This record gives sequence, structure tokens and C-alpha cells, in this order.
Amino acid sequence: MANMDAGGFQERYYSSADGLTLYARDYRPEGPAAAERLPVICLPGLTRNSRDFHPLALRLCRDETGPRRVIALDSRGRGNSAWDENKANYNIAVEAGDIIAACAAFGIERAIFIGTSRGGLILHLIAATRPDLLDAVILNDIGPAIEAGGLLLIRDYLNSGRKPADWREAADILQENHGASFTALAGEDWREMALALYRDIGGRPVADFDPAIAEALRSVDFSQPPPELWEQFESLSRFPLMLIRGENTALISKETVEEMVRRHPSLILHAAQGQGHAPLLHLGNIPAAIGAFLASCR
Repeated sequence: MANMDAGGFQERYYSSADGLTLYARDYRPEGPAAAERLPVICLPGLTRNSRDFHPLALRLCRDETGPRRVIALDSRGRGNSAWDENKANYNIAVEAGDIIAACAAFGIERAIFIGTSRGGLILHLIAATRPDLLDAVILNDIGPAIEAGGLLLIRDYLNSGRKPADWREAADILQENHGASFTALAGEDWREMALALYRDIGGRPVADFDPAIAEALRSVDFSQPPPELWEQFESLSRFPLMLIRGENTALISKETVEEMVRRHPSLILHAAQGQGHAPLLHLGNIPAAIGAFLASCR
């Protein structure tokens, strides 16, 4: 089991365009071997944070043949980033601006991006507005069209109100809610997921995000299809693109994947066996698939 705070990275803080203090983990390879390779920037899902990427980031940073700098970000209102008093700012357009601010703060002119769920939606906007920042993209269980049923499951889970009393219960709750779709996970994997999702406050696990983010899903009209980003997806067609799709996901349909492949024939599709939404990127053969994709990039 990975220790999500065991080091291997530098803690970095930077400011958004509207002055919010945001957080990132900066994994830097030792020696000059990675200097000529583009860095990897990781964007988490709706209520997740940089800890999601810790095991993968260590692996990419320490790769013997192609080590790369990895920067994993906490979106505003998540993890170690400040909560926004204006809750309307929790939207992908504002958060796309935060990614652009991060690149400027860390001297990143171009990078390979990994976007999990909401992070992948943000990458659709960046591809349309700041394509100069992108060299290649990995989308983790997300595309330009998402299923209302999958969003409904996320809404109900996040607003269930059940709060764990200790870390064992936190892992148990996650397994009860997601075990049917994450059959690939073993006991320690659930505890690892809990460490990524919750923050320790006085020995008790507490969800590590602004509750307003989950609350906003209550006002969504699920009788209407979610907005689609096919126009922005066209902007991704100029870049090497990989899609990792959970075998048991409810968020991105097979029909959407087929249309993505039709519009981007060179898209590399990888199925995350025994995983739902969103796949853990350090399990199974996913790291090897990501490594092979990165090896084809600068």
C-alpha cells in the first residue's frame, strides 16, 4: 500500500488569477535525464485531489529509461487548495484558468496532461483555448459526452450523508459503495483509496473537499442530457490522445467511445479491467500502458 504523504515530491503553492492560493505536488527526477522530456501534469476528478496520482507519479518520475517531472494539482476547494467563498467559481471554465495559472507559475510552456473525469473535461476547454500548452493528452474515463445516469450515481454517493468514524470504516464505506464496479481492488486498495479521498482531522477521516461542490449536484436537472463538448473535442484531434475507460464505468458509454474513435482515428483506447469510474491509474497494466504512450511522446 502506498503512503500518500511519504515524500518524493515538493509541495508547491501558487495563486489563481483571482487570488486564491492553490496547491500542487511537484515530483522531480534526480539528475539531468528528464530535462529534455516534457513534464506530465495531472488533473484530478470532481472531489479528488493530487493524492490520487501519488503512486503513478512516483513511478513516472523514477522510471529508469524515461523519467519525467510530474506535477499533480489540487483544484480549488479540494485537498490543500483554498476553498472559494464564491461557490459559483467551482466550474470547469474557472478551473481551466487555474491550470493555465499553474503552468505559468511553474514555468511550463508545454506538457503532457492526464485528466481524470472532471480534469479531462477541463482539458477539452484548454485544447480549445490554449492548445499551445498541450503536447499529448490522456483522458481517464471521460469524454465529450457523459451519461446522466453516471452523474446521478455520483450525486447520490457524495450527498449520502454517511460519515466514517475511523479509517477502517472509511475504507468499508468505499467498498460498499463501489465494490460492485471495482472488482479488481483488494482490501489494501480500499484503504489506499480512503487515504486519497479523506483528510485526517483529529484522528477522524473527513472528506477532503468543499461540501459546496457536492451540494451543487443537487440542483442539476437530470431529466435533461448533460452539456456536450464535441466542438472542444475536435481541438484535441491534433494531439496524440489516449483514453482509459473503466470496464464497469457508468459515466462514458460505448457509443461515445466509438464516436471519439471515429473523430480521432489514432486515439489509443485502454480498458481498465475490473474498474469503474474513475479507474485508479496505478493498478493492473494501466501504468505500463501509460508508460508506452509517454515513450512515444517528447
